[in-house]
Amino acid sequence: MKNMTLEHIAAVCGGTYIGNEADKTREIQGAVIDSRLVEKDYLFIPVRGEKVDGHSFIPSVFEKGALAVLSEEKLENPAGPYILVENTLDAMKKIAADYRRGLDIKVVGITGSVGKTSTKEMIASVLAQKYNVLKTEGNLNNEIGLPLTIFKIREEHQVAVLEMGISEFGEMDRLSTMANPDICVITNIGLCHLENLITRDGILKAKTESFAHLTPDGIAVLNGDDDKLCDKKVVNGKPAVFYGIEKAAKVAETEEGTKTLAEKTVYATNVEAVDLTGTKAAIHYPSKETGGEVTMEVTIPIAGEHNVYNALAAVSVARELGLTCDEMKRGIESVQTIGGRSNLIHKNGITIIDDCYNANPVSMKASIDVLSNAPGRKIAVLGDMGELGAEEKQLHYMVGEHFAGKGIDALYCVGTLSQEITKAVRANSSATEVHHYEDKADLIKDLVKEVKSGDTVLVKASHFMGFPEIVKELTK
Repeated sequence: MKNMTLEHIAAVCGGTYIGNEADKTREIQGAVIDSRLVEKDYLFIPVRGEKVDGHSFIPSVFEKGALAVLSEEKLENPAGPYILVENTLDAMKKIAADYRRGLDIKVVGITGSVGKTSTKEMIASVLAQKYNVLKTEGNLNNEIGLPLTIFKIREEHQVAVLEMGISEFGEMDRLSTMANPDICVITNIGLCHLENLITRDGILKAKTESFAHLTPDGIAVLNGDDDKLCDKKVVNGKPAVFYGIEKAAKVAETEEGTKTLAEKTVYATNVEAVDLTGTKAAIHYPSKETGGEVTMEVTIPIAGEHNVYNALAAVSVARELGLTCDEMKRGIESVQTIGGRSNLIHKNGITIIDDCYNANPVSMKASIDVLSNAPGRKIAVLGDMGELGAEEKQLHYMVGEHFAGKGIDALYCVGTLSQEITKAVRANSSATEVHHYEDKADLIKDLVKEVKSGDTVLVKASHFMGFPEIVKELTK
């Protein structure tokens, strides 16, 4: 890792180097918190957990070839050098921030209430048509996952696409200090983490903490159809790049009344669902070279209008980084889903929409819209959504109201809060057969007996509900 000598690392994190003087100028080749991942000349960062203290693995990592370790305690006769610090997690964040700033690389930081991971995958797929891209794996987007991702950047990488997820004020400030993005993408301001952030205005304030840590020439790429983001027309003295469906500013009914949203720089028209296999759209953007409008017909291989927004975000970023129209189109049309996020599984004649990694009111409604376009019998299997604050019951009820006119044949729910979904469905979609369960095992037992060839089943809930178990039973 370029310039990451033990001497430099100690200075950056405010630690004390203890060891052989000759080793101070050696560079580490990687940094990890999992002792099983240690390789030759790595830095091991031990973390104190609820059940396991990483410090207990220090002797074994030296046996594996670690160059050095961080430690919160003085070590007796260590087999190699170490850096004594007050807190290893705080030290890790400081080291990551310093390492990122020493890299000649473009960084795209992605945040938002909904769609961070799918947008990250879309942007990475597009940028990979021109550049060597490193992206956040899975959803390693917190104050541990982000620095570990930054430590994986090497000199051959040209762009890093980094996902940043938060649940409280100040967290984005710490994340974006490390990421130091050249381009900051915010997908939307929805209804997540309301327990700590209280209101959508609170969410907006927390997400936009990232703006203070953009590079000097950095820009913001924002969803112009979002009634909160549309007000951020200038960020750090530079015009924001807005994207959305249709160029003209929409007029929307919001919490504050009727509001005109933003005119979009990058926009889509002629959006058309292709059952569950994808979505067609025409994407328009101004050429950086000529200023003239470029129109690109694409078929996004993932269903749902929300994936059109993901593609628009990707085009907005790609345009800034000099990709051609052909490169953008190729990246959009080759993007792949990942498990638990609108992932289509075909088994025993049944189509399963595996969208059970997480859930909130906005993503629930989007998934119901996708299910409504499915052929055959449509079955929704839904569970509770977490971290919605004082209005959690009302927000679950709103999801049930969204069933009106969608043609969903059956609803299977489990969880205390999902009772509100079933109430609303009974009141607004009388043709939908409704089942509610106190126990997930009982739901699974009835569901697997009920589904048959030709059915499409949507499986979605917050992560704590453990809905991958339902997917597993359906795919046996």
